[in-house]
Amino acid sequence: MKAIVNANIIMKNKILKNHTLLFDERIVEIAEDYKINESELEEVIDASNRYLSPGFIDIHIHGCMGNDTMDDNGSSISNISKSIVSTGVTAFLPTTMTMKFSIIEETIERIRKLMNNEPGASILGCHLEGPFISDEYKGAQNGKYIIKPDFSGIEGFSDVMKIITIAPEEEGSDEFIESCVRHGIVVAIGHTKANYEQAMRAIQKGASHITHTFNAMTPLHHRNPGVVGAAMDSSASCELIADNIHVNPAVQRILLKVKKIEGIILVTDAMKACLLDEGEYDLGGQRVLVKGDEARLLSGSLAGSVLTLNKALKNFIKNTGVSLNEAVRTVTENPARILKISDTKGSISIGKDADLTLFDENFNIYATYVKGKKVYERFER
Repeated sequence: MKAIVNANIIMKNKILKNHTLLFDERIVEIAEDYKINESELEEVIDASNRYLSPGFIDIHIHGCMGNDTMDDNGSSISNISKSIVSTGVTAFLPTTMTMKFSIIEETIERIRKLMNNEPGASILGCHLEGPFISDEYKGAQNGKYIIKPDFSGIEGFSDVMKIITIAPEEEGSDEFIESCVRHGIVVAIGHTKANYEQAMRAIQKGASHITHTFNAMTPLHHRNPGVVGAAMDSSASCELIADNIHVNPAVQRILLKVKKIEGIILVTDAMKACLLDEGEYDLGGQRVLVKGDEARLLSGSLAGSVLTLNKALKNFIKNTGVSLNEAVRTVTENPARILKISDTKGSISIGKDADLTLFDENFNIYATYVKGKKVYERFER
């Protein structure tokens, strides 16, 4: 058994100061430091009064460190798994793009083979973003490959599918949503021109999530509430890209006031330039220019982000003034809840997987553990 000592352990409603966490593959015990007999332990890690939180979960990420989920090379998804642990992520959903459907199928098969066999962060399944979206609100997606929702085409992958983003105004959406719900798949509304009524109908049918809220959807207007209005007027959980480019900090505060902390899930929507330098990259076969913290198509449209989840957390706290333990819920407890994996992940509780992230007051990641195994450690220069 191993122990992390001198840690400030982030719980749901409080932070335990100077406590020790005992773990193997799962969390065994949480105790005050003085109660631990270190001589009986396999390893003792000194947290040096840093924060210890549940491992971060990113439910919407396309790529990182030069790798993309859609790459046809057999190694990119594994490389993403290995790279994002340096940002505190211990589990994620590789997220697809709208491309030729045969390429999407090949990608889902690669994800399936890697599940439970990952080199770094756990692969929980797939977030299918497209091809069932609106051409008018496609954003950085390739409109050439957009198709109408048809569950029969993906039913064979229902074991891998965890979230599917759709435009609910498209023909066949009602039946598609109902089929997804029967198979335990979260239906997300996004890349859509739906009006308020269409979005609310989708929610009534079983859609329960909003993809990168405010982006690529009809906005809130006092006479036409749009998808944003439906998001705020329902129990749907809301993704938020807190890079301060996709969504203004003031709007982040407004969303928090309406949805409360339990209704928000921070995501990165990161593409392959994440953790790399400025330059030209590609996303879903389209050229992307990265300058500063922005990734854009040649047309000027935002093309995902270069955000990391630890930076998103830092931004969100600065923008909203929410407490650290509450903010951490947006990258741990909340995504675990919607994915229905709260019995094993999302909080520091006895018996749950020892998915752990150690960071300082500036959100620099010092260590990351997946099921008790150290998969990242920061080395000071």
